[in-house]
Amino acid sequence: MAQGLPILVVEDDPNLREAVCDTLELAGQAVVSADGGEAALRLLERQAVAIVVSDVRMMPMDGITLLKEIRARFPHLPVVLMTAYADVDRAVEAMRSGACDFLLKPFEPKALLEHVARYRLPEAMDDDRVVANDPASRNLFALAARVAQTDTTVLLTGESGVGKEVVARYIHTHSARRDGPFVAINCAAIPDSLLEATLFGYEKGAFTGAQQAQAGKFEQAQNGTLLLDEVTEMPLGLQAKLLRVLQEREVERVGGKKPVPLDIRLIATSNRDMAEAVAKGVLREDVYYRLNVFPLLIPSLRQRREDIVPLARHFLAEHGGRAGRPGLRLSPPAEQALRDYGWPGNVRELENVIQRAVILAAGDVVEVDALHLSALPRSASAPILESCAPIVSRVPSGESAAAPVLAEGKTNNMRDLEREHILDVLSSVGGSRKLAGEKLGMSERTLRHKLKQYRDAGLFNG
Repeated sequence: MAQGLPILVVEDDPNLREAVCDTLELAGQAVVSADGGEAALRLLERQAVAIVVSDVRMMPMDGITLLKEIRARFPHLPVVLMTAYADVDRAVEAMRSGACDFLLKPFEPKALLEHVARYRLPEAMDDDRVVANDPASRNLFALAARVAQTDTTVLLTGESGVGKEVVARYIHTHSARRDGPFVAINCAAIPDSLLEATLFGYEKGAFTGAQQAQAGKFEQAQNGTLLLDEVTEMPLGLQAKLLRVLQEREVERVGGKKPVPLDIRLIATSNRDMAEAVAKGVLREDVYYRLNVFPLLIPSLRQRREDIVPLARHFLAEHGGRAGRPGLRLSPPAEQALRDYGWPGNVRELENVIQRAVILAAGDVVEVDALHLSALPRSASAPILESCAPIVSRVPSGESAAAPVLAEGKTNNMRDLEREHILDVLSSVGGSRKLAGEKLGMSERTLRHKLKQYRDAGLFNG
């Protein structure tokens, strides 16, 4: 019986298309087919596939054009092209455009099956913690499952809130290191003065207050996986030390003299454009190339719309259960409103919307007004409780939500005051982040991180 994601065969010659499909189906493969490039793209928009096998010579869209379209829309999807011997030059062009490989016609059934086995992505939807209904997500996790079988360094990029840590944990739990530790550290959340000791550890007496030796995050991840979250926020001085760890696979504690061998898988993440970070001198070029061994770009939530409602239902079950409201469900208009919204804050924003809907829903059905989407700034990427005024008007009857809502309001007011103070100080020193950081008593990196949050939320244009 055919199992797993199907193989897409694209061929405008009906006889050859049927022959290729029959060969694959007889070998136990699930198959779908299209009679041309445009039909193939329409199919890919609504259905996930494991691999595309396409002819080169087709009309009106040829295989090279189809390949480029697939690379633009589904960058992780393997593509094998079928071409005649006379079109070898076009096959070379195809490889440069991102094709995995090509088959020279005429080919034996065995050759076709070998190519499919070589490039077919493994099934990845065996994890009930992963919600991936959209073809873009299914292809992403299928590729994550493949790289999980190796110890290759992975670089996860994408907008804030897309779920980079979810993908990192997926890679870890589907790897041979699954029984080892998964250690995560946010390089933007730790002050510069503490980051080195936190990452690399320290020996007793290495600095004032170091009363006993302490293993760093690298050592803590031994035989497991270390996630360096927002690695581009690491100071350049520490990046040099990181480079040595990546090269030598050993770490030396602060104040130590004996290197400690490491056996870890490294995953790094960033919401920055990495090439731009290198060009601006924020990230060392040699560190970038050490990290960028296997890059994975995680699509934004608006680029994988088929995930929106399934994710919302998942969060509703999770947070509704915790709140003692396990029977909550979304109304059809509420689901449509979720589909129509732009989700600048991605999955993180969606989860926050559902968390609040659990509080605001008057009954077992979550209606549109409980989502309160109209209050969300369309350009914001900050979590919803940071970007909206507190709501006190829609509380289920018989419940008292005054305490938590007022607490949220207090938190928001403090954040507003902090933001206003930071921006006032920045303005008073003519926009100099260095001077502003000195006056505020915070590092330039911390200040830059806060300003980015304000900019993403549409609250700062500098």
